[in-house]
Amino acid sequence: MRSPFPGMDPYLEDPIFWSSFHSRFLVALADAITPHIIPKYYVEIEARTYRDNGEEDLLIGIADAVVLANKTPSVSQSSSTATAVKVRPQRVRVPMALELKERYLQVRELGTDAVITVIELLSPKNKRAGKGREDYESKRLDILASTSHLVEIDFLRAGKPMAMGGATGEMDYHILVSRSNLRPSADLYAFKLQEVIPDFLLPLQADDDDLLINLQEIFEGVYERSAYSIRLNYANPVPPPKLSEPDRLWIQELLNP
Repeated sequence: MRSPFPGMDPYLEDPIFWSSFHSRFLVALADAITPHIIPKYYVEIEARTYRDNGEEDLLIGIADAVVLANKTPSVSQSSSTATAVKVRPQRVRVPMALELKERYLQVRELGTDAVITVIELLSPKNKRAGKGREDYESKRLDILASTSHLVEIDFLRAGKPMAMGGATGEMDYHILVSRSNLRPSADLYAFKLQEVIPDFLLPLQADDDDLLINLQEIFEGVYERSAYSIRLNYANPVPPPKLSEPDRLWIQELLNP
């Protein structure tokens, strides 16, 4: 079953679903690209890992880890007689180093393994103030200073958008395509909640044609294969940030015709 939304489904922006969707979508995108670029190129799925001690980040995309962490291990009771303790302990929390992985794609040239195009699907950690954003911005600047192309997909309404100049009009989501030979100019495919996800042109080497990518079709395939139609509760409010009044009314009518 398809999503009730014409394009990106904002219910997938919930942290409970986002990490899984992020991984599934990138794998599906890699699978969609590969048949059209072999044997000259291949797509590699890369990952970067963050270690985070912040309580704020604890629930970002690690619902299973949280469930496991709540299971109390059994402890055998001592047979020795203990002296009664009058001071009752408090339950406190200690910081835990948490590993968070973010995946991204690289289109590489077969034989040389040269990175031709980097494809990023932004995560909440990229868009929130803090080390995650700083690390991503640093990597982004490295790519923009290189001969590799950059495709940056933002399917998150929350958080501060990545730096770019000259964008006009309102947008909820966007796809940025930065060709190394045209920088600092880049192509911005901006779209709103009520619109379908636009196609974009994936740049390769200069002697190869760009590849047209149908992101809407890829999204619909991921949505169906992941059974999100029965997993997402559309009776719940849309995850933050707060909707504009026109969008709220539109979603209300969309979900309750």
